[in-house]
Amino acid sequence: MSRVAKNPIAIPKGVDVTLQKRFISLKSGNGQLEQMIPTEIEVKLTDNILTFVPNDTSKAANALAGTMRALVNNMVKGVAQGFERKLTLVGVGYRAQVEGKKLNLTLGFSHPVAFDIPDGITIVTPTQTEILVKGIDKQLVGQVAANIRAYRPPEPYKGKGVRYSDEVIAMKETKKK
Repeated sequence: MSRVAKNPIAIPKGVDVTLQKRFISLKSGNGQLEQMIPTEIEVKLTDNILTFVPNDTSKAANALAGTMRALVNNMVKGVAQGFERKLTLVGVGYRAQVEGKKLNLTLGFSHPVAFDIPDGITIVTPTQTEILVKGIDKQLVGQVAANIRAYRPPEPYKGKGVRYSDEVIAMKETKKK
């Protein structure tokens, strides 16, 4: 059995788990997430502990059990506390501002960039050069942060652009004659 799938998931207080035939649903005050369960995996809930067991001994079922356990664990963390990704703008005149359901970015282009904030995501700009992407779905938070970063990824000569707060840019030396 997969090493990841062997670890049970403890459900924290305030999180409601609903197991249906092929769906698992997690709900708390922060929101609700659902995930489909493949037929190769059996999920058991006993005393607020979730366990994942493959139905057969194939490698695919074993790997799928570990994958499902990781996805459901991220769902539990998401509805319990949520996820957050911090972006930093580096460059003269680079700014970010939230107006309603849009994130307005000034990134050195001839026009401002307007990013539509998807449902389930909250974007906060504590300063003009910081962007906080928050939500309960880890995959969606990461994808939104990656989409914002893709407008102007950091370049290796001056380091200008949109970067993750913990990202380290390998700087290059300019060419010399």
